[in-house]
Amino acid sequence: MIQAVQLPTPPTPPTPPVIVTQEFPWATPWWSSLPPQVTAMISLAFLAACAFVLYPVMRAIGRRIEGSARHEDSALRAEVEQLRGRLAEVEVLQHRVVDLEERLDFAERMLAQGRAPERLPGL
Repeated sequence: MIQAVQLPTPPTPPTPPVIVTQEFPWATPWWSSLPPQVTAMISLAFLAACAFVLYPVMRAIGRRIEGSARHEDSALRAEVEQLRGRLAEVEVLQHRVVDLEERLDFAERMLAQGRAPERLPGL
């Protein structure tokens, strides 16, 4: 008869070290132990506070931009009025130039006729 040898049982593996939170309170963040509802409420409160603080700032920036646009708008209107005045002056001068062209054309035709100048008697 053959006798079976009893094999020894292997040793159990060592357990990983456990960090005790009472000894090291900084090891885990405080919010990890909060319920999800509380985390959601804190997030909403933070967003509301940001909106409450940033809303007047954004309105002030918007007014500033709008005010500069109004200033630019009034400056553009003044420049347009000035250009309209100059255009009116140019139109008046254009009519004068047309008159002068007609006079010059008349004078050239008179000179081109080639008549001898009439002299006064006794000169």
